[in-house]
Amino acid sequence: MKQPTSFYLLTDTHYVSKQNWVEGGPFTRRERGDQIALKLSPEILDTFIEMILADDTVDTVLFTGDNVDDGDMNSHVEFRARLEKLTAAGKKVYVTTATHDYCSPNGEDECFSHNAVRYTATGTEPIPMMLRKDLFDFYADYGPKQALSVDSESGSYVVQLGAGVRLCMIVDNGNGRSHCGLFEAGVRWLTDEIHAAKEAGDYILLAVHHPVIAPWEVFRHMADYELYGGYRELWKLMCEEGVRVVFTGHTHVQSIRKYTDAQGRWFVDVATVAAVNAAGKMRRVTVDPEQGVCDVTSVPLDHITGVDTGGQSVFEYLYGINFAGRVEKCFPLVKTDFDRFLDETDGVLPADKLRAHKRLVKLGLRFASKRKLAFAAKLGKTWRTLTAAQKKAAKETPLMDVAFEICRHIYPGNAPFTPDTVEYIALHGAAARLDRMVQKHKIEAVQKLIPPGSSLAEMAEDFLYNNRTGSDDAICIDLK
Repeated sequence: MKQPTSFYLLTDTHYVSKQNWVEGGPFTRRERGDQIALKLSPEILDTFIEMILADDTVDTVLFTGDNVDDGDMNSHVEFRARLEKLTAAGKKVYVTTATHDYCSPNGEDECFSHNAVRYTATGTEPIPMMLRKDLFDFYADYGPKQALSVDSESGSYVVQLGAGVRLCMIVDNGNGRSHCGLFEAGVRWLTDEIHAAKEAGDYILLAVHHPVIAPWEVFRHMADYELYGGYRELWKLMCEEGVRVVFTGHTHVQSIRKYTDAQGRWFVDVATVAAVNAAGKMRRVTVDPEQGVCDVTSVPLDHITGVDTGGQSVFEYLYGINFAGRVEKCFPLVKTDFDRFLDETDGVLPADKLRAHKRLVKLGLRFASKRKLAFAAKLGKTWRTLTAAQKKAAKETPLMDVAFEICRHIYPGNAPFTPDTVEYIALHGAAARLDRMVQKHKIEAVQKLIPPGSSLAEMAEDFLYNNRTGSDDAICIDLK
């Protein structure tokens, strides 16, 4: 009898060595403008590792790329030391890499950083970097040396996870944004490995850094290059061969999406939020080959070892560091101290440009802060459809509070406003009316943002509620 096999999966750990920065404006602005907690990346990764080591029921761990943030050697050496800690404790560790993991000083490989840097108090200075050609050997002990097969071109590999279960770790560095995927020989290799697994009577799971299915409608058109290169070809291959699941990352979004082709064949893309996002989680996956099911759950942090969050949850503590959370945290200053608001959001918002138009920007933000949800309901002409209780709520609810609540769910997934809520009715109606206005007046600047066959209302749904599989945190997938 084949026993179930379990593993943990982390992605986008974006590890930054503490050797690489000092406290000061340059690195603070860098962190604020991102969606991840770079300064605390070592503590966050260490806490996840402590949780994994404490679980003696799971002996395998996957890391699926963007392991470090800036392609520097300091961070890679320290990250690999964490892997050694796991293997010393008896865990099997399998790693792939992605475009944050290497540098390209001459521009021959497109990636996040051309040169690795250390952030000083006033700027940056160069430090030793990792080149793409050196990644395979650097991480060879964590997958390739245990592999049943390795693709010589990409460095992708297949391992036996357990009885009846194989895993293909696809390295899709490709050539950065021009093609993050497998080339022709790599696709043939992948196809052969799927066939080999089936001939052996094994299920095969895929894991790759870049998403195979766009997490949102708007992403599908605006950032197609951020998807796995050749994703349509992979859709066809997975559907034809009955491969039911691929694990992905890159977007920092917790998302579970199902693709179904015209013949009714399907697979599921399980995308995992960045480990160092405020909503950072890891996936716990159990495959039961006897039952033919893959059970996926999510494990969040309830603390960060060595960090005092001041009584706040991990999410609340980290959310205010960067991007939307920083704006939400500082937004009350718009009314009381506008200059301080710009100082506190420097790195998130273009403070210098906003100061140049201070009066206009201040008026605009104050106008937005006074709008209630009723404004959106009336704009979308759904006001008359609301009940008395809903109208009361719409009149009392600040529109910015709703916007911030939506932002809080962008990366964790499971957006909160189902179709029966006043927030959904008002905002979906407003988006639908904007659709009509855009079409009537042929506003090309907006039309270009809408994917073919979609609409603003459909795009808005992704951010209002989970219109996909019902949960972005858990799913049980039938592998048969």
